Amino acid sequence: MDTEPEPKTPAEMKEIRLNRKLAQETEGIKAMADIAAADIAIRKRTESLRAERLAREAEALANPPEPKAKPAKKKKAT
Repeated sequence: MDTEPEPKTPAEMKEIRLNRKLAQETEGIKAMADIAAADIAIRKRTESLRAERLAREAEALANPPEPKAKPAKKKKAT
């Protein structure tokens, strides 16, 4: 039983290296596309959250809450 594969010729090794390089380039392109898509999604979400926050702040400035009445201090019975 022979566990070692047959030795490859230099032409076969060159083809294997070329295929590996092409696969790595393809994976790199896919990874960069995924990163770019995630970046766009984050920017859109940040933009919508910022718009909501600014709207809340504008509403708070336009309609300030009424000040709470301070409770009267109780006098001590002596």
